[in-house]
Parts: sequence; C-alpha cells; structure tokens
Amino acid sequence: MDRSSHFGIAAAALVTIACDAVVWPQPVSAEIPAIASRQRAEKKNFTDSEIIDGFLKTAFGAEYHLAGRVDRIRKYDIPVRVFADGARADRKAQLAKVVADIGARVQHLDIAMAESSEGANVVVKLVRDRDLYRTITTFYGGERAREIRTSLDPQCLSGFRKNEKYQIEHSDVILTVDNGDFVFLDCAYEELLQALGPINDTSSVPWTMFNDNVSMGFFDVYDQYILNLLYDPRIKAGMTVAEVKAVLPEAMADVRAWVKKVNDLPE
Repeated sequence: MDRSSHFGIAAAALVTIACDAVVWPQPVSAEIPAIASRQRAEKKNFTDSEIIDGFLKTAFGAEYHLAGRVDRIRKYDIPVRVFADGARADRKAQLAKVVADIGARVQHLDIAMAESSEGANVVVKLVRDRDLYRTITTFYGGERAREIRTSLDPQCLSGFRKNEKYQIEHSDVILTVDNGDFVFLDCAYEELLQALGPINDTSSVPWTMFNDNVSMGFFDVYDQYILNLLYDPRIKAGMTVAEVKAVLPEAMADVRAWVKKVNDLPE
C-alpha cells in the first residue's frame, strides 16, 4: 500500500513573505524509536546535482493529477495558514508542532496554524482509518475516489487548487489518526510539504520522503533543500524547467547557507 498520495487540481482565480526564525524547534518526536533511528542514519551531505535532480523531479509533474498542466512550478505566493479539522486534541498538537518545524526550516515561507477554517488556505482533515475513503469520496466524488483507491490505495492524501498563474490557492490534506504516531507524523510531514507544491512522487531519488518507498517521520535535510529551493524568491510560480535552471545556481548558494545554519551542518 502506498503510504500517501497527492495531486493538483486546476482552477481559475488570482492572487513570499520571509520568515527568519532565530530559534528552531526540537524535532517533533525524536523520542519515537522509529523516527530517532532514521534521524541517526540520515544522510546530510549532498552534491548540487543530487539536490537539483530531486528538486526538478518533485517540483514538476504530479503523481496523479485531475486537470491542467504539470510542467510548471506551483507554489503559494501568500502566507500559508493551516487549520486542523478533527476531534483528536493530541493529533492537533502534533500537527501544530509539524507546522512550526516546517516554518522554522523553510526560510521564505510564512506558515502557521489558523484558528478557524475560514482563516485557512490549508485544511487538514483528521479522520479514522475506516472513514478515509468515505472522506475522499466527500471531497472528490465517487468516481475520482474509486480512481484514487484503485491507482494509489493511500493511507493519507493531499491535493491543491491553483490558479492560471500556477499559484496555489488552497490545499486539502487528509490524515488518519489511528495508525500510530509514526504513520501520523510520516504522513503529516509528507502531505503538508507536498501540499505546498512539490507534489510529484519519484522512486528514483532515495533520500526524499516524496518516494513511496521511503518513510521518514521528520523533516529531513534533503527535503529541506527541496522546499527551500521551491520557496526561494527567485523561483516563481509558473516557471518552466528552463527558467528554473537559469536561476538555480544563485538560489542554491543561499539555500545551502540556510540549510547549513538551521541544521548546524559542518563545512
């Protein structure tokens, strides 16, 4: 079973604030053995070509898309506000820590929790595992829910709506709350991050959580590179691969300095 699935939805309408954190939160659940062991074994040293390869493979394309072109950069150009819709207070607290961790580690992304769904552009639906497909059907209709189940068979799901400028306007994330802490955190990180734009899974990059064969449970260094590149101000919604490649060397230098700083990486 694929751990997660995600797709982009085209729509029409319109519309990054730098967020430099000075204190970075502790890992959300380093006390969970399955996460702690992965953090100890994590690869943290990558070449520019390894980072760029993963960035291009995840920021372009889509594992499953319903409409519109997928050969352009998709990202939020406005502050991201996340609302947790569900009854489990413990999962809401964990989700808030995940959001804070993402906000602290992606330099030019303004992301935080919202008090209500009206003030949010990312809505996270917290459901029991037995209610997952019923929820997917409510969101996407019976036919598309069957397609998703047949092709992806997910444990969690995310999708977003973008406008004609490829700016993401709204994201929906569905997480199951009763499959244990590791699955919840693994899904929460992957689906929230992919709801921000890098929605294409790839099995050819072994270091990214955007690989259905990889489970993390935390925001790893490699994916911090991907998200920081995506939200670098030089990389804009709607850019083609050629346009992105023209600005990547300059962006990469700044992203490397930032990721080194927030993770206390050696020279």
